[in-house]
Formats: sequence, structure tokens, C-alpha cells
Amino acid sequence: MSPPNAFFGTLAWLGREIALLFRINASDRPWQMPFAAALASGLPLVVGAWFDHLSYGLVSSLGGLVFLYMPATTLSHRMVMLMACAFGMTASYTLGLITHFVPAALVPVVAFITVLAVMLCRFYGVGMPGGLFFVMCASIAAYSPIGVLDVPLMVGLFSMGTLLACLLAFFYSVYILRRRVPLPIPPLPTPSFETMVFDPLVIGVFVGCSLLVAQLLGLEKAYWAPVSCLVVIQGVTLRAVWTRKLQRIAGTSVGLVLAWGVLHLPLDKWMVAAVMMVLAFIVETLVVRQYAFAAIFLTPMAILLAEAASLGHASPTTLVQARFVDIVLGSFIGLLGGICLHSPAFRRFGTANLWRLVPGRFRGKA
Repeated sequence: MSPPNAFFGTLAWLGREIALLFRINASDRPWQMPFAAALASGLPLVVGAWFDHLSYGLVSSLGGLVFLYMPATTLSHRMVMLMACAFGMTASYTLGLITHFVPAALVPVVAFITVLAVMLCRFYGVGMPGGLFFVMCASIAAYSPIGVLDVPLMVGLFSMGTLLACLLAFFYSVYILRRRVPLPIPPLPTPSFETMVFDPLVIGVFVGCSLLVAQLLGLEKAYWAPVSCLVVIQGVTLRAVWTRKLQRIAGTSVGLVLAWGVLHLPLDKWMVAAVMMVLAFIVETLVVRQYAFAAIFLTPMAILLAEAASLGHASPTTLVQARFVDIVLGSFIGLLGGICLHSPAFRRFGTANLWRLVPGRFRGKA
């Protein structure tokens, strides 16, 4: 290819990448769903502000993220799915709190939670966000500055947040199912060794590696590294992994600028609750249409969830810079993991050797 043709070919490729990066998808999501999701995240903060314990409200607000696992199926299926996810997120949060007192266990515990969450989400057909919030809850909990005697209180507050989210989901479902026909309950995926064992183990290893590298680099509160890694590596295809990596970094970079501006506002406890609800509403409106745009508002929302209780104790610029490093690091390792997952040679080699480790009585059919 001649140099001019190569140049124009590169420009055409770049144009396609940019168009794919900012493509807007169609969505029929009703506005009531983002509104209910905003209430699930914001009402605990309002209660915390009322009793002058914003930090307690933040813990319950984190539990309120379980609302986002609600499928668009029948009422009974919705509630069973939500309650199962609430239990899983509570267990993940509890394990994360425990590892706060055993720092050496943080990487293996986060990797274990990732493996188990991905396995269960695939086995029971849980859609997006998949294992994301399980890992996010555990990672944020691991960096929470608490004492041993505070663990039961924190777990209780988190559970109350999941309970409120389930109640809001019930009332929202009763309302919306009178206006919309529920989707049929999808059949459970056909389990296989590759999808239910090999893939979750590889994903867990790379998520654990992202946190390990962050620790080796001396990054403080690197909870965003494993979360970013999991977001990227969960792509269905290598193209999806690459696109999600670009969307993650592009959207989050702009989001960090927005977060920097939000953190410079004179935020009191009531303002934090209001900003959180507005951000949650925007994120849930945009995420089904364009992930990069949603990431712009998801970034300050996640930072507020993890850092709002300590606002004023650290420079917003330092905080934003640290989160940017976490996200780039996690996204890069997630891309490497995605390349491995979608490499036929790697899959053949990995599954063949891993299968040999399975005891004969548990093998059944390959």
C-alpha cells in the first residue's frame, strides 16, 4: 500500500472507530426506571443527612445499586432475581470489610469474589451489569476506614439499602407492569466447562492482577482498578472489549473533569444526596444508549459513593488524578485479559490443562 493510500486508510479506520465509540443506541426504557433507581441510591443519603450520619447513608446507598439488576420480566421473577443479587452483594461487601483487617488477603479475596460472581451470573443468566457491582462493593468495602466492632453495623446498613431497593423495585414493577407487557423469562444458559469455569477463572485472575499491580505501584484506595478491569474484560467479543476500553477511558476522562468540578462545590450533606440522585438518574437514562456518555456521569457518582464521607480531607485534584491512574491501569489489564479470553490458541491450551486438574468423578461430559 502506497503512503497516501495508507494515510487515507488510517483516517478511514480512525473515523470508523470514532463513529462506533459515540454511536447512540435506541432504547425503550421508560423514564420511571431511572427515577426509581435514583431513589434507591438517593433516599438512604437523605435519611443519613436527616440524622447527621452521611457516612451511614453512603453505605446503604451502595447497597441500593442492586436495583440495577432488575430484569424486565414478570413480577415474581424480578423479585427472586433481585433478592438473590442482594444476598450476593451483601456477602461480597462483608468479605470486603473483613479483608480491610487482613490486607494480604485483599487480592485473593477480590479475585475469588470475581470468579464466583461471574460463575453465578452466567449460570443463572443474570444480565448486565453482571458481576460488576459485586466486585465494586467488595473493593470499596476493603478500603473503608472502620474498626472491627463496626463491621456488623456496616453490614446491617448495607442490607437495609438492598432492602429499600427491593421495595422500590416491587412498587415500580407493580406500576410499570400495568402499562407494559413483561418480557418472557429467558431460558438458563447451557452450562459448559469453558463458559462456567475457564472464563470466570481467567477473568478473576486478571481482575486480581489489576489490584495487585495497583498495590505494587503504591496506589492508595485502588478500588477503581479491579472495577475498570472487569468492565472492559466482560465484552462478548474482542471488538466489544476494545470498544468498551476506549469508551471507559474516554468517558471517564471527561467524567473526572466533571468530578473535579463537583468536588470543588460547597457540598453539604443535603447537596451530596441531591447530586447523587441527579447523577444516578442521568446514568441510568444514558447507559443503555451510549456507555461513554454514561461513564461521564458514573465517574463522579462512584467517587462520591466512596469518598463523600471524607470530603475536605484530601485535595480534589489529587483524588481525581489517583482515580484516573486506577482506571487506565485497570482498563489496560482488562484489555490484555480480553485478548487472552478471545484467543483460540489460549483457550485451547488453558481449557485442556485446566480440565486435567478436574477429578475424574466430577468430569461427566467434556
